[in-house]
Amino acid sequence: MDGLNPRKVFSLLFIIGIAVVFTLQFGPGSTGFGASGPATTAPGSVATVNGKEIPLRDFATAWARQMNQLRAQGSPIPESVARQFGMHNQVLDRLVNTELLAQAAEQRGITPSDEELRKLIHQNTDFHAKEGGFDFARYQQVLRDFYRKTPQEFEGELRRQLAAQKMIEVVRSNAAVSEDEVRARYEKDGNQAKVVFARFLPSMYADKVAAPTAAQLAEWKKAHEKEIKDYFEANKFVYQQPERIRARQVLVKLPVEATAEQKAEAMKKAEALKKELDGGKDFAAVARESSEDPGSKARGGDLGWVERGSWEPALANAAFSLKAGEVTAPVETKFGVHLVKVEEKQAAQDKKLEDVQDEIATTLFKQDRAKEQAKTEAQKALAEVQAGKVMKDLFPPEKEQPALLRFETETRPEAVQTDSFTAEGEAVPHLGPAPALVKAAFAVSAPQVLGEVFPVGEGFVVAQVVERQKPDAAGFEQKKDALRTQAEQAKQIEVTDSFLKALKKNGNVVTNTEAIDSVVGAG
Repeated sequence: MDGLNPRKVFSLLFIIGIAVVFTLQFGPGSTGFGASGPATTAPGSVATVNGKEIPLRDFATAWARQMNQLRAQGSPIPESVARQFGMHNQVLDRLVNTELLAQAAEQRGITPSDEELRKLIHQNTDFHAKEGGFDFARYQQVLRDFYRKTPQEFEGELRRQLAAQKMIEVVRSNAAVSEDEVRARYEKDGNQAKVVFARFLPSMYADKVAAPTAAQLAEWKKAHEKEIKDYFEANKFVYQQPERIRARQVLVKLPVEATAEQKAEAMKKAEALKKELDGGKDFAAVARESSEDPGSKARGGDLGWVERGSWEPALANAAFSLKAGEVTAPVETKFGVHLVKVEEKQAAQDKKLEDVQDEIATTLFKQDRAKEQAKTEAQKALAEVQAGKVMKDLFPPEKEQPALLRFETETRPEAVQTDSFTAEGEAVPHLGPAPALVKAAFAVSAPQVLGEVFPVGEGFVVAQVVERQKPDAAGFEQKKDALRTQAEQAKQIEVTDSFLKALKKNGNVVTNTEAIDSVVGAG
């Protein structure tokens, strides 16, 4: 949907998240042995929503699931960094919003039927037998061993989540749009432009900036004390982070209430695998062949960077005592028996501002000078384009590839032509948010060079409008149905967002920061 701002996009993602929340419970298909988090060790709840508690266990599971999804997607960021970016607040918001919607559904008499609940459970492949199809015995076993819930608990929670989804559907059904709204959308969508732009980034000129002399550094530090302190505070996680290791694991799973015989059998299997490793077999190969951790098995047991507090003490103590390249003896936890290989180690860091202020000042000094150089080069380029030079001749791409991929590796300005875009949003395709540039592009009625250098992000942009279109009234009837669908989808997001805000405003949501910190750590 063209022109949706980030807030509306987040609302849409929330709606989608509610719709699939039933299939994301922690079970055999989850990603990693840490997925349940601390069970009920910390007291209390993470929030109360109109008197209804959200248990700490539910938040811990959702938080661990979020981290494991990032690992599965190839983004194994440390939990401390995820916390710095406020990801724990997003997890909590999803739980709170689901509870608010479930309560609203209950107040309005909206309840899912037993048949709807049965169908949802039967569709969950976690509960399917190997031959395919729902299997009641497996359902009971998976709830006990992986979900760690009774059927009554699981079905009660599932019923509330389904009620929340039905509440959203009711809200969305009220999102009607008028003919005038559809026509207004057509007018916006028909007002289009294409531009060619080149951006000038400080990073392109950083290697041309000399490090400051001692005198320059002293002067710069004195004049920019606040900037140095702010930089340190914003990047504390770089200078102050716990000890961590990059690890791989092989897991032999155990059921929650494993017998002594099952534990002995798992330990025996792990010891046999350890002998293979001691004999020279590649750890990643053993993990792919024999690990029972679905989240890391396909990646050769790769867990990414792990902090000590992420694991049970017995496993953490065994792994963190090793040198890089070594493998633990078999270690039993509530998830099973583990073999962990330490690929790399990073010592804990606890640097103070005074330890790194010269380093930070040098970085900021060079960034400042590089930014000045980038602006100067952009102004030179603008003058050349205004004099009749062709931007694509001045700044040809180094090689043909999608613009977004080019931006990951570009080392000099390159001319990029955008797709058509409208004035409804503030972003330029392949560039991102650039409200001043968008405004200037739609202020002209024909192709021409835009007569200023636009600050965009950390750099500067020179742009030329190469195509300008205005809405054609004759085409309205042809596009009306598609535009109505788009307008209805946008209105559905808007009314859902407004409904949730009203529920929060009229309700009583209290969060328990200490309980949250017990799971994600204090910020």
